[in-house]
Amino acid sequence: MPLTVAEVLEHPAYPNVVWNLQPTQKGKVAVAEGRGGPFDIAYEVHGSGPNHLVWVMGLGALKWFWQRQTKDFGHDQSSKYSCLVFDNRGMGESDKPIMRYTTSEMAKDTLEVLNHLGWTSRRELHVIGISMGGMIVQEMVSGVYNFCCKFSTHRLNDQAYLEPDRIASLTLVSTAAELKSTVGYIENLRNRINILIPKSADVQLDEVKSHVSHSWLFAPDVDHEFPTNGDRFAAQEITKRRDKTGFTRRGFLCQIVSTVTHKKSAEQLHQVAERVGGNRIQIMHGRLDNLITLPHAEVLYNRLGGEAAGITKTIFEGRGHYLPWEERQEFKRLIEALIVKVQAL
Repeated sequence: MPLTVAEVLEHPAYPNVVWNLQPTQKGKVAVAEGRGGPFDIAYEVHGSGPNHLVWVMGLGALKWFWQRQTKDFGHDQSSKYSCLVFDNRGMGESDKPIMRYTTSEMAKDTLEVLNHLGWTSRRELHVIGISMGGMIVQEMVSGVYNFCCKFSTHRLNDQAYLEPDRIASLTLVSTAAELKSTVGYIENLRNRINILIPKSADVQLDEVKSHVSHSWLFAPDVDHEFPTNGDRFAAQEITKRRDKTGFTRRGFLCQIVSTVTHKKSAEQLHQVAERVGGNRIQIMHGRLDNLITLPHAEVLYNRLGGEAAGITKTIFEGRGHYLPWEERQEFKRLIEALIVKVQAL
């Protein structure tokens, strides 16, 4: 039986569920001047290597949710990789302005952090976005928003986007070009806003865990501390929800708005593939993902141009929404393989 919330809190491994990974650099960047700001985005850089990885987090999650990848790339291979992790507006240590959030505005926030770091060289950025983060990544290079850009951005008919030759590779994980109003999606929204509905903590956790594959949840904890992976997953979710400053209702709801209004047409995504290079783009999705269902990945793949454009697609059989957890080693291998591939281009 899975541990209850009370049992997780009493477990000796609980205090260390967020790993103490010390960053090479950390700080806050004031962004969105003239766009409703300024307000601060909190970031960390782990590692000091020449390969710059940008990890863009999804809905309602904090930058430390990337801790497995931060360790795998920014610590275990610190001389090879530099990893940028940050809290999107509305979450964690970043500010939580009350305003309409859109994925395009959050993309601009990301660009300003990158420019602050000086990560502006040609083919420098390996960008990985999961769920809402994958939507933000699409906006970073789609060129469909108005923005009076500074530094190394490009203007075209009063539209702006990240210079495409700054992108070395794009990895789009468990994400969508737009969210379709299917029954599954309606259920998804209902579950994602469960923090607003009076329920026991155990019931809320069960709903969140329903988006992870059962085979992974009930397997022994890969880190050999909790009884199962699901218990560790629960411990991290509890930690997030107990962070009353970092995880707030208003920030969460503002981020939800950004996901439901996100939409990228076939024409727009075809331009993304052309600008970046289709052979530099990969899509990953779990076949059992019931948060952003598999047909969304197929739409994204086709709108980018599919096989004809050189897009790589990996479908994980028997896996759900949280691939960086459920398939940590294979996820790492695919990221590394794409980096090696594009370096040879």
